[in-house]
Amino acid sequence: MTERQSTEEYLEGYAEILAGVCATRRRLTREEREALRSRGERAAEAGIGLRAVVRAHLAAAQRVRPDLPQADADHLLAAVEQAVDAFAEGHERAQHVAMRQQEAARREFIDDLLYGRSDLGRLAERAERFGLLLSHAHAVAVAQGREPYSDGYEVTRTVESSLAARFGNRRILLTTKDGRLICVAPADEPDVLAHFAKQAYAATDGGQVAIGRSHPGAGGVVHSYEEALNALDLASRMNLNDPVLYAADLLVYPVLTRDRQAMADLVRTVLGPLQQARGGAKPLLDTLTAYFDSGCVTAQAARRLALSVRAMTYRLDRIHRLTGADPGDPVQRYTLQTAVVGARLLDWPDQPL
Repeated sequence: MTERQSTEEYLEGYAEILAGVCATRRRLTREEREALRSRGERAAEAGIGLRAVVRAHLAAAQRVRPDLPQADADHLLAAVEQAVDAFAEGHERAQHVAMRQQEAARREFIDDLLYGRSDLGRLAERAERFGLLLSHAHAVAVAQGREPYSDGYEVTRTVESSLAARFGNRRILLTTKDGRLICVAPADEPDVLAHFAKQAYAATDGGQVAIGRSHPGAGGVVHSYEEALNALDLASRMNLNDPVLYAADLLVYPVLTRDRQAMADLVRTVLGPLQQARGGAKPLLDTLTAYFDSGCVTAQAARRLALSVRAMTYRLDRIHRLTGADPGDPVQRYTLQTAVVGARLLDWPDQPL
């Protein structure tokens, strides 16, 4: 079908409108404008571009002009301008409606994908529309910054442009959820998530990115997404400041907290005596945290706490006397360190056990 044939049905009555407007030197009536808007909507819904129909309107006006008296022809340009404006308004209105519908469908798909809702077969079919093959394994990265982000934000557009420029049309899904940036990528392309992490960290002005492990199928996307969220939550509770967190590196923490009561008993038994110290348990718990985070190097831990080495040594001795466990002894150190991790996970001593 030629371009003229494809646009012909949307020009029905157009020549008569032009002739009537030019003959009376009037503006288009409300009914005429609404009819043109309606045709513009139908053209957009049929997938006909605005450029093609505008060109058809101009060509039709050129065919009408020789049949008009010279006095009427002088008004033709103004009539064409009004007609094309009404037609374009309807065309754009239909485009906006279609875009909102597409965005609503995309948002519904993302919610279903990340929460594991909907029939898996149907979900896989919908996924192909958005560039994912759920029969393959995927991994999910989640980035959060100091403020929430949504689709259309400058931060989102910046990261999306960088991914598109680097990886082109690879099967990548970039979206937002609950104020966070989310990237879903095939498991066999880890460089995608690494690049996303780098760009998201820069775009969010020092935010934090967590990357879940890769898992197969639609359920695998949910699993990886939840791992990334849990990693971010863990980082908040444990004061982990690494810009990029890998769920695979943090598996020990869910193991430690799987039996919460047992962990609470350990913290209470091992660290409970620290509450007898002047100022409570918090300063000495911070001392142990800095000591273990420094690889049990007293001088480095002292610098972290802005203490002298002598003061640091005094605190470690005080901990030994109160708990009966020596932080410098390899066996006793393990018990203390596990209890310290448990305290951080359980937010002790701020929260009672």
